[in-house]
Amino acid sequence: MAASPLRYRPVRLTGGLDPPLSRWLWLVKWILVIPHYIVLFFLWIAFFLVSAAAFFAILFTERYPRPLFDFNAGVLRWTWRVSYYAYGALGTDRYPPFSLGAVPDYPARLDIDYPQRLSRGLVLVKWWLLTIPHYLVIGFFVGGIRVGWWSGGLISVLVLIAAVALLFTQRYPRDLFALVMGLNRWVARVVAYAGLMTDSYPPFRLDMGPTEDGD
Repeated sequence: MAASPLRYRPVRLTGGLDPPLSRWLWLVKWILVIPHYIVLFFLWIAFFLVSAAAFFAILFTERYPRPLFDFNAGVLRWTWRVSYYAYGALGTDRYPPFSLGAVPDYPARLDIDYPQRLSRGLVLVKWWLLTIPHYLVIGFFVGGIRVGWWSGGLISVLVLIAAVALLFTQRYPRDLFALVMGLNRWVARVVAYAGLMTDSYPPFRLDMGPTEDGD
């Protein structure tokens, strides 16, 4: 569903719950996604280097070079698909593709509008000063202590509850899924803003559900 014209959303994260979900597969997904984690480790190093280059490009030209933007958007897109399959949502058992590009038939998607112009002034402060309130909030969502795939954050706690529900009922509680999506959506907006990919300040709002409109 298209976003309301009264509420512009430059960052759109979606995920359709993809039944039937296995009772047991979540127990071994941490092994199955190891190849993705290895690739993403290097992609995220590149993400930060590209963001640094984009910083100077925006500062001097007010533009985010399109090839750099597409690469970083691809890293976020790839990360979201892996997270959706694994312990960021457990929303599908379909193995994520190794791709920076959009995969329309995969149940998890992330789209970011390319900005034609970005503020030179904002680029100096938005990735650290302006996002401090959001960092405090999403730090609670994603956690700061990691043990394997466990991050200790609210998202991980909710996904663990969903995993237990799958184990005993083979059903993912819909309200729980909607909340998990809302939390991930908040994180994605902040990451895109801090990554200099938009000047639209992320809202302090949980848009729960598979899509931005909760449908």
